[in-house]
Amino acid sequence: MRRPISDFSLCPPGRNPDAMSEVVGTVNTMSEREYDLIVIGAGPVGENVADRAVQAGLTAAIVETELVGGECSYWACMPSKALLRSAAALRAARDVDGAKQAVTGDLDIAAVLRRRDTMTSNYDDSGQVQWLQGAGIDLVRGHGTLTGEKTVRVTAADGTTTDLVARHAVAVCTGSAALLPDIPGLADISPWTSREATAVEQIPASLAIIGGGVVGAEMATAFQSLGSDVTIIARSGLLGGNEPFAGELVADSLRERGVTVKTGADTTSARRDDDGRATLELSDGTTVTADEVLVAIGRTPRTQDLGVDAVGLTPGAWLDVDDTLLVRGFDWLYAVGDVNHRALLTHQGKYQARAAGDVIAARAKGDEIDDAPWGAHVATADHDAVPQVTFTDPEVASVGLTAKKAEEKGLNVKVLDYDLASVAGSSEQSDAYVGKARAIVDLDRGVLVGATFVGPDIAELLHSATIAIVGEVPVKRLWHAVPSYPTVSEVWLRLLETLGRDSA
Repeated sequence: MRRPISDFSLCPPGRNPDAMSEVVGTVNTMSEREYDLIVIGAGPVGENVADRAVQAGLTAAIVETELVGGECSYWACMPSKALLRSAAALRAARDVDGAKQAVTGDLDIAAVLRRRDTMTSNYDDSGQVQWLQGAGIDLVRGHGTLTGEKTVRVTAADGTTTDLVARHAVAVCTGSAALLPDIPGLADISPWTSREATAVEQIPASLAIIGGGVVGAEMATAFQSLGSDVTIIARSGLLGGNEPFAGELVADSLRERGVTVKTGADTTSARRDDDGRATLELSDGTTVTADEVLVAIGRTPRTQDLGVDAVGLTPGAWLDVDDTLLVRGFDWLYAVGDVNHRALLTHQGKYQARAAGDVIAARAKGDEIDDAPWGAHVATADHDAVPQVTFTDPEVASVGLTAKKAEEKGLNVKVLDYDLASVAGSSEQSDAYVGKARAIVDLDRGVLVGATFVGPDIAELLHSATIAIVGEVPVKRLWHAVPSYPTVSEVWLRLLETLGRDSA
C-alpha cells in the first residue's frame, strides 16, 4: 500500500482524473450517503485523520475540491524544498576545498524546475487517489460545506450535489491560504502567493517579497540562487518568531549573496508601470521596483465558504479546539491542522490528525479516552514542543520556547549559547562554517525547554532536541548521552559544559 505524498517524497505518476465530480471508492453518485466519519480536505492532515479512523474500524469519506495531497504536496513543503536543495548542495560543495575545484558550472535552472515537478508528481494526484482506495477511504470530489449537524453537502464542478451524513463526527481539515493585506493597488498588480512562487515556470529577472517570515526568507534564498534580483521587505527583522540571532544570521547571508533586505518599513501602495513592472511604495519614503511581487505575510483559515455559519460558527475565522481537536461547544465537529491555528506546520497537523482519528474512533466505540497531557488522544506537543526547520542558508531549526517566551511564561531559565563554528565537526563539514546554537534550560525542573540551531545542514540535529524536550530528559542524564566525534552534534556537550558539570 502506498503512503501519501505527505509521508513520502514521491507519488507515482499517472493521469489526473478530469472529472472533479467523480466519486472514488465504494461510493456511487447518489443523493445521500452515510459514514461514521466525514473529513473535509484531503491534504496530509485529512488523509491521516481518515486513515487512523478507518484502521480502528470506522467508515470514512474524504471530500476534496482540488488535488488529493493538499497544499504541502503541490504548492508548499515539497516544491519549495526542491527549489532550495540544488543550490544548497552546490554551495556545500563550494565551501569545501578539494570539492570546490571540481565545481565548474552553474546551477541548471531547467533541471531544478524539472526536479521540482518530479517532487510534485507533475501536479498529478492519481497516486494519492490510489492510496486512498487501498486504505479503504472513499473520496468524494467537489466542494464540501456544512449544512447542519453532522451533514456535509458536496457540490461537484458540474453543479450536482451529494449529501453526506456522519454517524459520529465531521473533521474540518481545510488548512489555510495566503493572506493578502489590504494595501492600495496590491490586488491590481496580480501578486504572487506561495503557490505561484513554488509553481514558477519562468524565473523573473527581479522579485520583491513582502514579508520576512519563513516563506519570505526561504523564497528569497531560492530565487536569488535561481538568478533573480531579490528584495525582501520586512516590517521588523527576519524570522520574527525565532531567537533574534536566527533572523540576523539569515539576513547577513542573504545580503552577502546580493539580496536587498529592507527592514523597518511597510508597503503602503503598489502599481504596475507602463513597462509591466511593479512598483511598491514604502513607509520610509523609498520605492522598490520588480518584475514580480510575492506576498508572504501570513495565513488565513479556509473557513470562508465552508458553511460553518450553518452550525453557529463565523465564516473566515479560525476554529478553536481543545487538545483532542474537538471544536469547543461541539461533541461531533473536529478541526485539525492549520485551520485550528495551533501550529501551522504540516508535520504538526499530521501529529494532530493521528490523535484526532484515534479519539474519534474511541468515542464512536465507547472506549476509554486518554486525554491527560501526553496521552494518546491529545496533541500536547502543540503547546511547547513544536519543531520547525526553515530551509534558508544557513538553516534555522528550533523547537520549544525561545528565551523571550520562557521569560514571558515566568520560568526560571538559563540561556546557553555556543558558536557552532567552534565544534570540530563543523570545521570538517565546511571551510566557512557560520552558525550558532542556543539551549534554554528550566533550572527549577532541570530540563531542556527550548533549542535553536542555525547553520548549514543542521535540520537533522533538531529531532534530538525535540526528544529531550518532549521526554523531559533531565540535563543530568543528558551528560550521559555522548555525542559522536567529530560531528556537529558535539554541540550538545559544549552546551552542557556551558551550563556546568555540577548539573550532573
